[in-house]
Amino acid sequence: MGKSEIDDLPGVGPTIAEKLRESGYSDVMSIAVASPRELSDVVDIGEATAVKIIKAARKLADIGNFETGAVLLERRAKIGYISSGSKSLDELLGGRGFESQAITELFGEFGSGKTQIAHQLCVNAQLPAEKGGLESHAFYIDTENTFRPDRIIQMAEACDLDPDDVLQKIHVARAYNSSHQMLLVEKVNELSKEIPARLLVVDSLTAHFRAEYVGRGALADRQQKLNKHMHDLMRWGDLNNGVVCVTNQVSAKPDAFFGDPTRPIGGHIVGHTATFRIYLRKSKGGKRIARLIDSPNLPEGEAVFSVSEKGIRD
Repeated sequence: MGKSEIDDLPGVGPTIAEKLRESGYSDVMSIAVASPRELSDVVDIGEATAVKIIKAARKLADIGNFETGAVLLERRAKIGYISSGSKSLDELLGGRGFESQAITELFGEFGSGKTQIAHQLCVNAQLPAEKGGLESHAFYIDTENTFRPDRIIQMAEACDLDPDDVLQKIHVARAYNSSHQMLLVEKVNELSKEIPARLLVVDSLTAHFRAEYVGRGALADRQQKLNKHMHDLMRWGDLNNGVVCVTNQVSAKPDAFFGDPTRPIGGHIVGHTATFRIYLRKSKGGKRIARLIDSPNLPEGEAVFSVSEKGIRD
């Protein structure tokens, strides 16, 4: 679904087509599932025109298709996994690690191991399947300047991989604000046509959104943007059969007298779109505890792992 299909939609001239592409509507499907208001705001056209374009896109995109359970089972059979490096953490996630065609969210306080796991996945993604990898490249969208090549070198050596080789296959971009962050996902979509990547890390998902949309008044706006961002990530995972891993900070919830007073930022939007949510916290002596909060088919549970010089281990 390239350039031509959007250009062929009734009511879409070259200018509108260009604006659509700039705003992240790169294929007919993304237009078909947009709301008229969203489209008219983004592309600066009347709502009536937007409705026309969306209707035409829906016809083209074949949006009402139902698939049988058997077809879905076949698609599930293609799912790949990246091991976290820790057996107990992999067990928590169903036995084989981080799943493709899914978003896994790691949330926790500073120093709970989120970025460490993200780095480890970038290394492990390059391992052959029998060693828990996907023999693939990785994309890393870095919002808080947390990517450390020297850490990758340590982890690569511990896996008997050539560190230079490993670094060559990790493509890092620094995101300077939330709009830039969203644009980088589009860039990743483009680059994925040439780069065989099956891992996309966003570390951290919410930092820019949190800093830019301050106060109650900006909340709806922030959630709408986050929603689009999460769906763009999900789409990349589906199209490339890739693993998407996002990190998220927690904010204190002072009214929680019982249980843990922290909760992930981004609220329901992030919660509903992420397939797996893992809450990380520090324990004694370099140990970390991971707790599976949310998953479509796995029970809640906990795993203990350690962060050592070699990386994520049991």
